[in-house]
Formats: sequence, structure tokens, C-alpha cells
Amino acid sequence: MSAEKERQMRIEALKKIREQEEEARKRLSQIKYKIAVLSGKGGVGKSLVTANLAATLAKKGYEVGILDADVHGPSIPKMFGVHGQVIYAGPAGLMPLVGVGNVKIVSSDLMVPSEETALVWRGPLKTSFIRELLSMVAWGPLDFLLVDLPPGTGDEPLTIAQLIKDLSGAIVVTTPSDLTRIVVKKAISFCQEVKMPLLGVVTNMAYFVCPVCGTKHYIFGKGGAEKLSEEMNVKILAEIPLDPRINEAVDGGVPFVIAYPDAEATKAFEVLADSVISMLEKKNGESQDTSSAGEQ
Repeated sequence: MSAEKERQMRIEALKKIREQEEEARKRLSQIKYKIAVLSGKGGVGKSLVTANLAATLAKKGYEVGILDADVHGPSIPKMFGVHGQVIYAGPAGLMPLVGVGNVKIVSSDLMVPSEETALVWRGPLKTSFIRELLSMVAWGPLDFLLVDLPPGTGDEPLTIAQLIKDLSGAIVVTTPSDLTRIVVKKAISFCQEVKMPLLGVVTNMAYFVCPVCGTKHYIFGKGGAEKLSEEMNVKILAEIPLDPRINEAVDGGVPFVIAYPDAEATKAFEVLADSVISMLEKKNGESQDTSSAGEQ
């Protein structure tokens, strides 16, 4: 291949990337608030928090969607009862599936032939995939889009930070253990490094309430979130308790907050949703005030 042909191919590739990014910007402009949910560590219940925050927001009457950006370990479709179904393209683009609770779902899990199919991709392919999704999915007008990110601070979180430049904020999920706190600090540092607004921290598996005596048991320790908050100067948005029925709800394809509306954990997710709504509406109001002042 000649040097000139190589140069032309690079130019065409860059042109396509710019076109996709512009299309993504147009589609995302119909979404009021875009929130990334991440953690520096796996196994903390990040997808659980994403799913139940989304379901809680939908219960409050908001139009909500979830982009499952965990390419290698997607779990959002299972939590909303659409696992095994397939996304199809319509005239407007890729059409999200609507899961339990009227939450729109897009995931790599909904684009593979079977649940055993593994996506063996390096970083550039994952970046390209997420960019194409953002440029093709027909979300329509939404109040909230939650982006469920994989553990760590690698390709997927960085791609979202770079492509969704008007991200409303990020939520970092942790657990009470000291080991988790140490790793999760990296996710907070990541948000600061890439200028991703940090809404705060959610502590999952914070405690267990005995169903007999009502006593709180701190199975994974106590005070880790408070220590993290002090060290990194971040707000604790909510503490989600352990509940044995959470696994039942996940296996049944129904968000916990819908399956068990009166549970302690459901109340905690409502606290989280109210905190997020309050913070974003306040920030949006301040932004509009500043814009109006600038126009004058």
C-alpha cells in the first residue's frame, strides 16, 4: 500500500469518527441529565445501584434510559427482564429495549447471538463500539441517561468522559471495607483527572438489619465511606443495606425497588434518587441563572 493511499485512509477514518461524534452529540442533546456510575473495584454492586436508581427515577415519573457500557460483563439486561432479547434497527436508528419499570436499555448483551458469546476486544474496538452506539441509538427525549461502567479507570470510562462532554455528573460506588476504599479512591481521582463532575459516593452493602430484632449489623465494617468522604472531600449520597432478597429480584429480572417497594434498601434508593435530583436541578438552575446574567 502506497503512503498516499495510507494517508487517505487515515483521513477518511478520522472524518468518520468526527461524523459519529457529531451525531452522538445531536442524539444526546435530547437527554437532560447524563450520569456515569463507576467504581475502581469490581463486585461492589455498581450495576445494582445503576439499575435501582434508574427504576426509582422511573417510578417518580421521569423518562429514563441505561447505557450498559460494561462490554465484557454486561448485567443490566438481566436485571430488567430483557436478557436474551435482541436490539433491532429502525428508521431512526438502534431502538432500545424497554425493561421492567419502563426503563430503556441498550447493552452489548442485546447484540450477540447467545449468552455464551464473549466479546474478545482490545481497547480501540471497545472505544469504537461505544462511539458507534452513542451515534446510533434512538433514545428520544429522556430526563436521565445512566451509563453503567465496568470496574477500573480504563478504556470505557475514559471513552465516556471524552465523548459525553456535557456529562451531568458521576456516582462512585463503594462498600464499607478498607480495601475497597483504597481502590475506589482511584475512581474518584480519575473523575478529577478527566474533569468529570462528581456527584458523590454510594455505599453498597453498608449494613444488615436483623428481621427479628431490628438491630443493624455492619458485616463488612463501618466508617469506610466516612473516611473516604473526608480523605477525598466527596459527599455520601446514600447507604444501601444488604438484603437477601436482592439476589432473588436480580434472578427474577425485576429491579429490587419494584419487587420490594417497602424494603429498607428501597427507601435508601429513594434517598439516593432524591439527592441526585436535588443536586442536578440546583446545578441546572444555577447554570441558567448564570446564562441569563451573561445575556444581560
